[in-house]
Amino acid sequence: MRYLFLLNPAAGRQDCTGRLRLQAEGALRRAGVPEGGWDIRRTEYRGHARALAEAAAREGGPLYIFAAGGDGTFREALEGAQGWPQAAVGCIPTGSGNDFLRTFGTRADFLDLDAQLAGHVVSIDLMQTSLGLSASVCAAGLDAGVAAGAAAFRHNPLFHGEAAYLLSALRQLCGPVGRQLRLELDGETIDAGVTLCAACNTRDYGGGFRAAPLARPDDGLIDFVAVRKISRLTLLRLLGRYKRGGHFAGEGLAADLAPYLIYRRVRQVRLAPTDGRGPLMATADGECAPVNALEIRILPAAARVVLPAGVAASAADGKCTMLRLS
Repeated sequence: MRYLFLLNPAAGRQDCTGRLRLQAEGALRRAGVPEGGWDIRRTEYRGHARALAEAAAREGGPLYIFAAGGDGTFREALEGAQGWPQAAVGCIPTGSGNDFLRTFGTRADFLDLDAQLAGHVVSIDLMQTSLGLSASVCAAGLDAGVAAGAAAFRHNPLFHGEAAYLLSALRQLCGPVGRQLRLELDGETIDAGVTLCAACNTRDYGGGFRAAPLARPDDGLIDFVAVRKISRLTLLRLLGRYKRGGHFAGEGLAADLAPYLIYRRVRQVRLAPTDGRGPLMATADGECAPVNALEIRILPAAARVVLPAGVAASAADGKCTMLRLS
C-alpha cells in the first residue's frame, strides 16, 4: 500500500500545510508505514491535485490518496483517481465548506489522521456534470450565486465557513431572485420559475444547508430539489427550514412547503434558462461557473472513498446503511 497526501495551501483561512505535513508524517510512522511508502505534496495551482493523484494512480498497485482542503480539492483528487481501480480517495477537511463528509461523520472524525490511515474503502456514486465530476451537490440559481460569492469572504477572519455562505446569501437576496428554467428530469419536462435548485448525491452543501435529507451516495439516484420562484419574504421564512432539512417530513416533502418545491429522484437532469437573461450560475463541489445549460447524470459506484476507521466501522455493523464496503 502506498499513501499520497495532497495539501492545499489555499484552503481555509490560512495555510496550514506545514502543520499538516508534520501530523501526516507522525501518523504514518505510528502506522508502521516505511519511509518510501508515502509522498506528501503541496498543491501549487488549480488542478494540481488532479494531476498529482492521476500520476500516482498510474503507477499501479494499492493507493490511498488523502486530499487536505475543501470539497474542490477532494473533487480534483477523485477526478485524478477515476478509472484506476486500486486507488481510493480520502478527505481531510481543512477548507471552508467540506460538505461531503457531513453525510458520513463529523469534521473531527475526518481530521483524525490515525483513524484515516486505519480506515476502510467504500463505493459511492458520482455525478458527471457540465462542470466536471461531483461527489456531493451540483446546484444552480441563487444557491450557486451564494457559493460563488462566498469565496470573497473565506479569508476574512470575521466571516469564514458557514458565516461566509450566510453573508453571501444576504448579498444575493438584495439582487434579482429567480429564473425561468426548463427542467428535464428523466424525460419529464417542467417549465417553471425557479429560485434555486440542487442535484444531490449527498445531503448537504453551501456550508451545511441540508437540501436533500434523504439522499444516499450509493443508491444510483440523484435527489433533485428545486425551490420555485417565490417572494423574498416567503424565501426568508423557508430558508431556515431548508438549512436544517425541515422542508422534508418522513419520506417526502413537508405538506405545508410542498407547493413551493419540486422534488424528484432521477438518474439524469438537464436544466436551461428560458427567460433570455443570459447564462445561469452553477456550482459543483467548489467549482463555480456560468452555464447556458447544465447537464447532470449519475455514475453508480464510480468512486472508491476512504472513510476513517470509526466511521467505516459504523458502516460495517449496519449503523450507516448508505454505504457499501468494497
